[in-house]
Amino acid sequence: MDANNLDLARIGRRAFLQGGVLVLGAATTTATARVDEKPGVRFGLITDLHYADKPPAGTRHYRETPAKLAEAAERFKRDKAEFLVELGDLIDAADSVEVELAYLDRIDRELAAIAERRRYVLGNHCVDTLTKAEFLGKVGQERSFDSFDAGGWHFVLLDACFRGDGEPYGRKNFEWTDANIPAHEIRWLRDDLAATSKPTIVFAHQRLDVEGPHTVKNAAEVRAVLESSGRVRAVFQGHSHKNDYREIAGVHYVTLVAMVEGSGAESSGYALVDADDAGSIRVRGFRKQQAYAWAP
Repeated sequence: MDANNLDLARIGRRAFLQGGVLVLGAATTTATARVDEKPGVRFGLITDLHYADKPPAGTRHYRETPAKLAEAAERFKRDKAEFLVELGDLIDAADSVEVELAYLDRIDRELAAIAERRRYVLGNHCVDTLTKAEFLGKVGQERSFDSFDAGGWHFVLLDACFRGDGEPYGRKNFEWTDANIPAHEIRWLRDDLAATSKPTIVFAHQRLDVEGPHTVKNAAEVRAVLESSGRVRAVFQGHSHKNDYREIAGVHYVTLVAMVEGSGAESSGYALVDADDAGSIRVRGFRKQQAYAWAP
């Protein structure tokens, strides 16, 4: 048995079915699925890095994020990810704009070395002290919600960092449990999905699939737009720092583990996603990140 087939066998022994979906155990850094396939597109996913130059707090080890990211970077480069998506909370809070911008500058330099094509989803910690314009300006992204095409697929970034009254987060003007996607963004989302004929993947920070403090307040309204389009295959999200999966009305909702949680490389988590021309999606999880595979 060659090395790649041995890796697949290792993964296969950890596979189980969850709601009819093939769920795979998190991969180690030595056991990987085949990388010689030719998917429509391959991209990297990371979330909740919470980088900050400060001591650990509880289970969050802020200063260890760069080392954990370096391992993910090696994987993404080796397996030729076409782009990278960061699902929010790239940095943690600071007491001043200057310090928070320094956190962002440090960690974004490392992301820039991983992939030229990068997209950032805003998390509540991204705009704790900063404004959205300051964060986006620093990472070189024009909009907080947007869409793009790659490899025969359509991709959508959502921004739920708005208060219930429609005011955008920034400068400590919000409660993190009050996450909303405002009416103007929902109108944009509906029009954007109507304008594409491609299968679609959505990226969010706050969750769209459950009730509770980590969820977008008007998640049901957003899900109705995703479902009615008939295009959306999957939603990748972060925020609650744990593996989770739900299928709702034919849409797969995957919550990724936080990179900041726990000390040591073994506590990290990140993923590579292959979305092929036939409409299949395979999520390869590394370290603590769960893996999944969905047929068209």
